Amino acid sequence: MAKRKIKLGIVCLTRNTFDFKAAEDIYRGIVATLSAREDLELSAYPDPVMEADKAEEAGDFLLKENVDAVAVLSGTFHLGGLVPEIKKRCDRPLLLWGLPELPYNGGKIRLNSVCGVNLDASNLYKSGHRDFTYKVSSAIDEDWLDAVRMIAALKNCRVGVIGSRAHGFYNVGVDELALYGKYGVTVEYCELADAYNFPADEKDVALYRERVDSLYDCSAVTDTQKDKVASLCASLKAFFAAKRFSAVAVRCWPEFAAGFGIAPCASMSLLQNDGMIFACEGDVDCALTMLCHAAAGAPTPFMADLSQVNEEENTALMWHCGVAPRSLCAADCTPTLDTYFAGGKGVTAGFVMKTGRVELARLDSVNGNYRLYLEKGEAVPMEKLLTGTYAKVKFDRPASEVTDRVIVNGLAHHVSMIYGSLSAAFTIFAKLTNTEVL
Repeated sequence: MAKRKIKLGIVCLTRNTFDFKAAEDIYRGIVATLSAREDLELSAYPDPVMEADKAEEAGDFLLKENVDAVAVLSGTFHLGGLVPEIKKRCDRPLLLWGLPELPYNGGKIRLNSVCGVNLDASNLYKSGHRDFTYKVSSAIDEDWLDAVRMIAALKNCRVGVIGSRAHGFYNVGVDELALYGKYGVTVEYCELADAYNFPADEKDVALYRERVDSLYDCSAVTDTQKDKVASLCASLKAFFAAKRFSAVAVRCWPEFAAGFGIAPCASMSLLQNDGMIFACEGDVDCALTMLCHAAAGAPTPFMADLSQVNEEENTALMWHCGVAPRSLCAADCTPTLDTYFAGGKGVTAGFVMKTGRVELARLDSVNGNYRLYLEKGEAVPMEKLLTGTYAKVKFDRPASEVTDRVIVNGLAHHVSMIYGSLSAAFTIFAKLTNTEVL
């Protein structure tokens, strides 16, 4: 999945008591490199900044450009008042970017860039601004960029709740205004029938009907149920687009199957394979976590329960009822459509997920306050013994500690699981947004 494109501001700070000409050359090279990237739209203040009036101009320029974040390159050591002037005018998350020192020339320090980063960080921290991080490198911090993608995804997010949360799942409810105030997310509630009765493109219906037969063993379901899966895919896709949703949380039981004829699980599996974000049981926070993962380039996040723990094997089963994207199926497993719940109206995807490095994450709210849960592990081989979509995971810490961490902290019982590594980016996201990390 492609990473979310963001608009990045950049400015270079210098002082004429150091090798500002060398710093300017480095800056021009960096601007050229970043401008060539397809995942960035770059707004670069053209000239290095030495004095306060130019810092004011740079801040005004970046604000007018409406950037998502600002990389402040410490070309050389510089005056301490420059970053506060920029931050005052363009209050965006900052990367304080230090350069490795150049070879000495005539016994003088040429850049003293890291000291400039230290000065800026201290000024920001002591003035109450904590939405910054730093990097000393010749290349930009990719984890910071991914964190900014997550922030931008939430700031521009419109999440749809189809129905409500599942019956009795109080722990996945959200305070909508607190969520808006924290991350900029807006929430819109819709009726179940408005979604599954939404007019569908017949070409999409035919396309999804073909995918049902080509992607799954459908011997356990009827032609009528397969038709229902395809028509629901097309209706939800059209509804998603018409409402301009970034993600959707669905009250997938108990009423859905009775009202429409099947539960939405298999349709959600197909739609998520196309890159759309769907969370089960009305879980808005998990949908937003999945959206963050997707914004940073994680292919097809999967919503999972910590379902079973085997302390002897040091493994846990990450399972859900059958909504994982088809692309996550293990190569040696035959994916099926099954009807194991809702009185035969379940119609869920069924397969073991592939092996490989995985990470779990959850943005989780407690009375409107947010915290972030992160975990790493390895999905290991297992047989297809169950219905639903699932993976056996061996965590990097003892499974008993994982269970204890989840339950003692009262985390809701869903996580976003991905293949790959984004915990560093998510940790930076947490710092930039003042979100507690468990």
